[in-house]
Amino acid sequence: MITTLIILAVVIVLVLWGVSIYNKLISLRNRLKNAFAQIDVQLQRRYDLIPNLVETAKKYMQHEKETLTAVIAARNSAITAKDQAASNPDSSSAMRSLSSAESVLGAAMGKFIALSESYPDLKANTTMNQLMEELSSTENRVAFSRQAFNDAVTEYNIYREQVPNNFIAGFGSFQPAEQLQIESPEARKAVKVSFN
Repeated sequence: MITTLIILAVVIVLVLWGVSIYNKLISLRNRLKNAFAQIDVQLQRRYDLIPNLVETAKKYMQHEKETLTAVIAARNSAITAKDQAASNPDSSSAMRSLSSAESVLGAAMGKFIALSESYPDLKANTTMNQLMEELSSTENRVAFSRQAFNDAVTEYNIYREQVPNNFIAGFGSFQPAEQLQIESPEARKAVKVSFN
């Protein structure tokens, strides 16, 4: 009788421990989803600014139609990828698609901004300056939100991979999450300093 009670107590403790691990995994996955929701808001804000920038630049950059079209196409592609990632932020493939689309958009915007620098009338346009300031502010918000998301992903993945949590994660179909990595060739280049 006592042996049965001891075995029953051990089983109850193990079940409660497993439930505790499962609940923590649910909590971490929900934090990850919430962190992505913050990125979603900032990305949408950026996507809403881009058409206004392009529209403002159109009359000045008439010979750069290809660049303007590329920016809008990249924006639309990024919106589609963001919407897919927003519906399932713990999906690795959705996050890779968003990362790729954001990299393409970043390259297109980089070219757009570089070209806009060669148009003095456009640089002096107050609407363009306000939109560029808003875009810069939004980029900072995206970076902070992305950092918070990547931190949440790291915490989730670490907890998910620890023993015995990995057994519970396997039974509960908790897949590894992927960080949002936006490849920027400009960010990887070394800064050149010249004292001439």
